[in-house]
Amino acid sequence: MNGSMAGVLTGFAIIGSVIAVGYVVERLGILGPRAGFVLNRIVFFVLSPCLLFTVLAEADVTVLFSRLLVVSALAALCCFALYAIVAFGIWRRPVPEALIGTAASGWVNANNIGIPVAVYVIGDPAYVAPVIMFQLIIFTPIVLTILDLRTSGTTSLGRVLMQPIRNPIIIGSALGAIVSATGLEIPQPVLEPFELVGAAAVPVVLIAFGMSLRGQRALAPGSGRRDVLLASAIKIAIMPLIAWALGQFAFGLEGMQLFAVVVMASLPTAQNVFNYAQRYERGEIVARDTVLSTTIGSLPVLLVVAAFLS
Repeated sequence: MNGSMAGVLTGFAIIGSVIAVGYVVERLGILGPRAGFVLNRIVFFVLSPCLLFTVLAEADVTVLFSRLLVVSALAALCCFALYAIVAFGIWRRPVPEALIGTAASGWVNANNIGIPVAVYVIGDPAYVAPVIMFQLIIFTPIVLTILDLRTSGTTSLGRVLMQPIRNPIIIGSALGAIVSATGLEIPQPVLEPFELVGAAAVPVVLIAFGMSLRGQRALAPGSGRRDVLLASAIKIAIMPLIAWALGQFAFGLEGMQLFAVVVMASLPTAQNVFNYAQRYERGEIVARDTVLSTTIGSLPVLLVVAAFLS
């Protein structure tokens, strides 16, 4: 077994262990009935903004704005389009539910799984920064604004314009990207509290996800099984192929850059999608089951990618 394949297994073993802790915590009733809701809100409003600010602030600007960014963004957009055509055009799903499924089909787990995989598999966490940036600075404002407008019952130009600057995740990501792009040096005593708080985001969201699995059966009849299967197939089977084809034939990537962009595309659906679904109470089952199925299904895909491209 080569180093990359061993890294994939190591990364997934670490992640799976933390999810299992959350499941056990919920099964024993340690935190009470509202714990999952509380944990997801603290991740959304406090922990993730701090994490994303520090990750993007310390990222190399030449890696942030590169061909890897373009290929990753185009691969995600292709997957979004494939799901949206079916969900909106054929199945006529309500906008919030269809939007959650669309996000689940191409929104990769760049934070919780991408960072460990980038460390253990690629050997450089900087490769995950472009994916985090375009997902959080471009996709997140669009998705959260639409969800906010479609679930609040009110729509106005002022509300649309204000939504991005009211969202803590978008604020943290934007500030981090500005720091990286301008080369601003933040004193370590100032940065340290953000790093300390942000370090809790990954384990807490994994624990919250594990808690959500208690008493639930994935792909149960009447739970949006078709939506989950479609989003999962697009995410773990089609997205890596699109990224490979675009990277190799359209943008001339090779070696480690091609390997990195395909690895990033092979990551499972982000827990962020589940976090947003819970926040707005729409499409939660589809988000949860897609995250679970792609987390399991992405392991053999990543092993294949590591065997052929590493």
